[in-house]
Amino acid sequence: MSIADIARHFVETSKFDWRHIARPNQLEPVGDWANWLILAGRGFGKTRTGAEWVRSMMCGTTPLAAGRCRHIALVAETAADARDVMVGDGKGPGEGSGLLQVHPKSFMPTYESSKDRLTWPNGAIAMIYNATDPDQLRGPEHDGAWVDELAKFALAQEVWDQLQFGLRLGTQPRALITTTPKPTKLLKTIIADPRTHVTRGRTADNVANLAPTFVASIMARYSGTRLGRQELDAELLEDTPGALWKLSDIEAARIAPTALPTIRRVVVAIDPAVSNNENSDETGIIVAGRADDGHAYVIADYSGKFSPDSWAREAIKAYHRHHADRVIAEVNNGGALVEATVRMVDPNVSYKAVHASRGKAVRAEPIAALYEQRRVHHVGTFPMLEDRMSAFTSDFDRGRAGYSPDHVDALVWALSELMVQAEPGIIEYARLEAEKTNAPPVNPNDPTTFAVTLKAPPGGAGTLHLMSGRQVLVPSDGLVAMTAEDSKPLLGIGWVEASAGVAG
Repeated sequence: MSIADIARHFVETSKFDWRHIARPNQLEPVGDWANWLILAGRGFGKTRTGAEWVRSMMCGTTPLAAGRCRHIALVAETAADARDVMVGDGKGPGEGSGLLQVHPKSFMPTYESSKDRLTWPNGAIAMIYNATDPDQLRGPEHDGAWVDELAKFALAQEVWDQLQFGLRLGTQPRALITTTPKPTKLLKTIIADPRTHVTRGRTADNVANLAPTFVASIMARYSGTRLGRQELDAELLEDTPGALWKLSDIEAARIAPTALPTIRRVVVAIDPAVSNNENSDETGIIVAGRADDGHAYVIADYSGKFSPDSWAREAIKAYHRHHADRVIAEVNNGGALVEATVRMVDPNVSYKAVHASRGKAVRAEPIAALYEQRRVHHVGTFPMLEDRMSAFTSDFDRGRAGYSPDHVDALVWALSELMVQAEPGIIEYARLEAEKTNAPPVNPNDPTTFAVTLKAPPGGAGTLHLMSGRQVLVPSDGLVAMTAEDSKPLLGIGWVEASAGVAG
């Protein structure tokens, strides 16, 4: 090698000297560790740290010299995540932080997408695996591993177990885990392992390298919130005391998309925002289905901040994408305008309006019970939805929380439609009530039984959920007979009294 070649090599490699670029908490820790767990917020630089660590393990002092590892496993949630994030395929210098962006040209590995493999000039090989199929890791042997976003894996424990069985080459096989924290059982186990070195980092640590728009919008919006504490500050949050849902119940029943059984019925539930400005609530849009096993499956969360036309288009897109049977929409605040907005996008959609006369917590309790019974499964992970669920208490106050639980409302409507049996009609209701006290059956036509008849507001057809627990299908004329107690909350949301008898 000539002096000119040596000089070019020095100039090229010096630009990639990670030791002079990295922050201290991005450098490999010293000591006798088996797992390096980086729990850090979004934008901390986890991907760059992971890619640089792999490079340091695979490369020697020269392109052909051996590194510390020869066979590394790269494990991502999906094949696309591995390709786009960990490998950085299709991105040029400065466009990403994957393996193809952190190597000097002379050390650059060759990426073979058809073989899920990277090969370095010195012969070292990294094989790529995705977490949807843990059996991929059954058999292969490795002397190192980089696992990205472990907390998101639906089959995290199975993937981790199979990876551990294969980490048996070399004298000191090691694993790097880069992930935003979630309070999963597996993460807690890894943290408690004395062989684990834990590095924690916040999004704010890397603010100098983040887009100003990200800092101004995302960080400002979520800073100080529960979700922000997890996603930005990397706190390992536990359940809120008194919350209706426990993260452990959600986690225990979670499945991978590949494990989704044949779904017999699918609904798209909408909890529309009532205003359209920068301070508006989000519109909850949840897709859920029911299978032959009698269990419900939460398939997608398309919630977000939309204009009325945009949320309707998003919901109809989900309706067709998931071959749904019906769109369910809460119409307490929008009335006929909600259906009109939906039908402007697709006049032929199967649509059902629902009214809420009971509080959010009362409606949510039977759905939370289904989670406790492991009869509801999340297909993959839904960070925002699950965060809102784990913080939803029976005395939830949107003023104190600083947000409306739109994701949760939509979830409750979807699962109520799929899983909660309709209450009996008027005659059967009267008979069952009489049985409770061994009294003779009550005549439902007696004016003292259902003393008040209310008329629904325009566009108010659909299913009515009453304070007493009854669910009533509102007829086309909008007239519903009910007890005086059931009528009280409806009179405040547009229903009018059509007739009244003697209060019962």
